[in-house]
Amino acid sequence: MTTTFPLLSVLIWLPIISAGVIMMTGGDENANWARWIAMVASVIGLLLCIPLYTHFDVNTPKMQFVENFVWIKAYGVHYGLGVDGISMPMVILTTITTLVVVLASWTTIKTKVAQYMAAFLVMQGMMVGVFAATDAILFYVFWEGMLIPIYLSIGIWGSANRSYASIKFFLFTFFGSALMLVALLYLRIHSGSFAIESFYPLKLSMIVQIFIFIAFLLAFAVKVPMWPVHTWLPDAHTEAPAGGSVVLAALMLKMGVYGFLRFSLPIVPNACQQLDWLMIVLSLIAIVYIGFVAIAQTDTKRLIAYSSVAHMGFATLGCFMIYLIVKATGNIADAYVSLEGAMVQMISHAFSTGALFVGVGVLYDRLHTRNISDFGGITKPMPIFASFMMLFAMSNVGLPGTSGFVGEFMIILSSFQGNFWVAVFAASTLVIASAYTLWMFKRVFFGQVVRTEIAALKDISALDTMAFTILAAVVLLIGVYPQGLLRVLHASVGHLLQLAHVSKL
Repeated sequence: MTTTFPLLSVLIWLPIISAGVIMMTGGDENANWARWIAMVASVIGLLLCIPLYTHFDVNTPKMQFVENFVWIKAYGVHYGLGVDGISMPMVILTTITTLVVVLASWTTIKTKVAQYMAAFLVMQGMMVGVFAATDAILFYVFWEGMLIPIYLSIGIWGSANRSYASIKFFLFTFFGSALMLVALLYLRIHSGSFAIESFYPLKLSMIVQIFIFIAFLLAFAVKVPMWPVHTWLPDAHTEAPAGGSVVLAALMLKMGVYGFLRFSLPIVPNACQQLDWLMIVLSLIAIVYIGFVAIAQTDTKRLIAYSSVAHMGFATLGCFMIYLIVKATGNIADAYVSLEGAMVQMISHAFSTGALFVGVGVLYDRLHTRNISDFGGITKPMPIFASFMMLFAMSNVGLPGTSGFVGEFMIILSSFQGNFWVAVFAASTLVIASAYTLWMFKRVFFGQVVRTEIAALKDISALDTMAFTILAAVVLLIGVYPQGLLRVLHASVGHLLQLAHVSKL
């Protein structure tokens, strides 16, 4: 649908303009002004997502809420926005995450508060732009632009090794995207337009498709991140402030899988089918090997960071198992569950892992340590906090009734149709994830008290409770009633499956 009200533009530029207003509030003596402006902007953004969901036509795969204006006439670049069933949930996810970050950072960030809040509002606008852009250059501008605020958030408000972690993060993600721009320019030359959908009908030789696939792979694999280009993530998570870790886990990692869905599968389907074995192997390495790496961690943040790599391996597995499934059954409809499972896994991971990072931030703010051995007996002084964290830990494990179960179950179930051994290796995560998650939870919350100051801890504040309640509500809602999300995905996933199985040779 095309609307007269530029809803997507408002969702992009409202937080960015609000960030500019926040920057004019002055120093930390006016920190509360900065906090309240960020709160109001994030709440308005979330409220604007209500018509985005209620007025969305779930029966069509076409772009909706479309905006399209000439931006750079000489090069044919357009300011083009729109959402389908794949991108619309990601826009809503972005607005929810920003509100959670503002609530969780209300008391923990005490210096340069205005700059902190402004950085995350700019980040929200840029990420909504990534998911809503229908022009390749506009997509690339937002894709690269969001690196700046997350780089600053790690470099300014991070821990002791923040400079190393922020530079490593920037170099990995920036250089990973360089070849993507070359691929986009090549596609523009042959299609005559920067509109992403104009790339889909292009006929490309297998050699060209493989080169384009590799260019996209380098950009998107770093963002996911896939093994072996995942090494920046544990460092970035460990040094980032709690808000930065939440955004990295909930949003930035999803941009990589979104790139595969929006670009790789529909533009170079023959290359994707030819190299599906590579993507499946890399995904299984992330699921199994990185899961064992997580077990060996002694730092809570690094453990959760490595678990993110393992869980996102499920999302990439679901994306590329579609070729094995269709080859085995001969029916494209059998691959729906795999691709929809990948989307559910992305969104579920955002809430459960994002919540775990918020929880680690709460503990670090009070005890100034992340070492698992320094905790123990947290449940007694902080029962409400412990209850929330138990729910998110169970979702991380994949307990039925939580969102974590839905996506993993769908991907494992569909994988059995494609290849028995792939499904077996994927299912091993149910044991591995239980090992590292529950072992960490036991030592932190039910272990023996090893520090006297733990007994004096107070339970979480009302704002922290509000943030955890939002996250818990979504985890339970998707776990109990996933149909509310699946009905939005179905038409667009079906269209994508058709594009992914049409030869472009």
